[in-house]
Amino acid sequence: MNIQTDFKQLSEDYLRIEQAILYLENHYKDQPGLEDVAASIGLSEYHFQRLFTRWAGVSPKRFLQFLTKEGAKDLLDQSENLLDTTHQVGLSSLGRLHDLFVTTEAVTPGEYKARGAGLTIRYGIHPTPFGKCLIATTERGICHLSFVQTSEAVPRTSEGEAIDQLVAEWQQARMIEDYKTTVPLIEPIFDLRYSNRGKPLNVHLRGTNFQLKVWEALLQVPAGGVTTYGGIAARIGKPSATQAVGTAVGHNPIAVLIPCHRVIRKVGEFGNYRHGALRKKALLAREFVNALVVE
Repeated sequence: MNIQTDFKQLSEDYLRIEQAILYLENHYKDQPGLEDVAASIGLSEYHFQRLFTRWAGVSPKRFLQFLTKEGAKDLLDQSENLLDTTHQVGLSSLGRLHDLFVTTEAVTPGEYKARGAGLTIRYGIHPTPFGKCLIATTERGICHLSFVQTSEAVPRTSEGEAIDQLVAEWQQARMIEDYKTTVPLIEPIFDLRYSNRGKPLNVHLRGTNFQLKVWEALLQVPAGGVTTYGGIAARIGKPSATQAVGTAVGHNPIAVLIPCHRVIRKVGEFGNYRHGALRKKALLAREFVNALVVE
């Protein structure tokens, strides 16, 4: 088979995948089976399964779960109750909706809809060796840590804007400014010697299963060390998901404690950092020097 024939076949395959995705988008509320989707594009179940998985990177069933979950999220955002949402996206029971959200979003449907309702979040703004930070915690652990940007080298974020970002992440939670509760958390995070004498800090994370895997992998990168997006992708068993890893790293809600600053570009460049490239270099330099001292 020559190159032109290869390209022709790939083009024909792609058109079939487009048709299959369109069919799934239009019929996901009916929860079509593999045979229904395959028949819609004139393929056997076996050949359609192989073709779709090769092109999309996931099975047709997993893609249908994704569409169902996104449809359910839209309905929940419109204040539909859980049972109505279950029926409107074509699921047979509330238990199936529950399992779908836990599997794909790492939260229950109720937790997604609540957006922090019933939670009390205590927050405070504190000085650190790297500038002011906003830290917030629930009864389960630290749920947010970000820097207040004050340098001319990076876009400014006022203290008020930083708090607004926290509120946007936990829209329904009760927010209490509580310096006394949050100040004891600063030393364990920013004093690199503390890890040898203090107990581990708890975190309260929300994210998709993929994001949680990426953030967990970041915790395995030691202080003074670095890795790449490709290295994280390989660590979580998704070597081709480098771009998705980069997106998950960028959405890390707890800076420093979950050390996304230790991820650099493959070519050896430091790369971007949501809290400023200079701060990233400062964090890495301080960790590297401290690691040398400890050795």
